[in-house]
Amino acid sequence: MFARTARLLLRPGWVEDAPALAAAIADPAIVHNLTRAPWPYTEDDARAYLTAPRADALPDFLIVKRTRGAPQLIGGCGISLRDDGTPELGYWIARRYWGLGFATEAASAVMQIARSTGLGRIHASHFLDNPASAGVLRKLGFRPTGRIEKRHSAARGEAAECALFEDADMRLHRPDPSLELYRDRAPIAA
Repeated sequence: MFARTARLLLRPGWVEDAPALAAAIADPAIVHNLTRAPWPYTEDDARAYLTAPRADALPDFLIVKRTRGAPQLIGGCGISLRDDGTPELGYWIARRYWGLGFATEAASAVMQIARSTGLGRIHASHFLDNPASAGVLRKLGFRPTGRIEKRHSAARGEAAECALFEDADMRLHRPDPSLELYRDRAPIAA
């Protein structure tokens, strides 16, 4: 599965991406805000992630910035299942691309794909000391549940408080996400 947005290509990761993935994510400021990434993050970790079998069919992408030259891997975005089976949106962006709207753009595409596959209510969270992520979630239509939960971060070396969010209104999602994801394509004449 692939998705294309105005500035990004979201695609599956391949083992050949391991060096670029490790280079993009191996920053304590990034992994500090992730609950599933090991620390320190190495190329072997990237290779293990990229080759791990997945039993589910949930969207899980590397985020590649489309350029006039070689595309640049700038992050990751997808939906995974929490231990209790709840689908949860997650994302990260390489530090040099923070503040440019890439997380919102990529996560919006992932949410549209999730809706097109019939995935039910999706949850998300952010560490309390990461308000930028709260802004992304609000732009996507998530709302705070009012609940706080401690979640572990390997880069922090401990559990820290996370604010929990849920997908606020399924009506906000288009019934046909391909119309939004591929809006630059002309309709096929009958």
